Amino acid sequence: MSAPRTMSLLSRSALRAPLAPQARALRTLAAPPAPRKQQQHVAAAAAPQLPELARAFATSSAREQAAPSEQPLPMTTLGNANSNQLALETPRNSVEYVTTTLDKMVNWARQGSMWPMTFGLACCAVEMMHVATARYDQDRLGVVFRASPRQSDVMIVAGTLTNKMAPALRKVYDQMPEPRWVISMGSCANGGGYYHYSYSVVRGCDRIVPVDLYVPGCPPTAEALMHGMLCLMRKMRRGRKVTRWYRSV
Repeated sequence: MSAPRTMSLLSRSALRAPLAPQARALRTLAAPPAPRKQQQHVAAAAAPQLPELARAFATSSAREQAAPSEQPLPMTTLGNANSNQLALETPRNSVEYVTTTLDKMVNWARQGSMWPMTFGLACCAVEMMHVATARYDQDRLGVVFRASPRQSDVMIVAGTLTNKMAPALRKVYDQMPEPRWVISMGSCANGGGYYHYSYSVVRGCDRIVPVDLYVPGCPPTAEALMHGMLCLMRKMRRGRKVTRWYRSV
């Protein structure tokens, strides 16, 4: 057998032979990042040859795996141990158990007897009237329109609020008893809408009264207003005024 032929066979056998452990570890570390399971396998294979790099890699991998559990959960989630809502839901003694139960009973009564104050200003008021018709029948949810602010606990601002109407809106709001809520219905009530740059229009009723819920649309449908009322009922259900008063004393 000639020398070149022998050298070619030797080179092929050398290429087919397994790589040395050190070279395999360096080649693996130089490769692009792989999935997490493969990264753990690579770290375990390179540990005998490169202990420091393997230890650092394993530490960073463990930190990445623990990162999702360290992210805070939303405040509305009762499963979050650090949330204020969970702290208010969990009584510490018998007195707080009574106050928490009292809050739940009061909130149940409030969300089942919403009496909105009709404050229709423009075309959105027509959609507000549709909610009281037989098709949507808001009375089945305990929502009944009242004409007197002293008998209402919710104000629905439906339409364009002008500068001349703003003092009347504030006066009616001040006549409502506590607790009271405000629903801003439509683009004009939310931020001026089509008349945002008009000299005589208030760019949002939240500049005059505090708003609890915004219903977008021009005009919003009756279904949208009904959904907004259900969201406001959910907000009423989360109220814990008696518990907060007891803890502040």
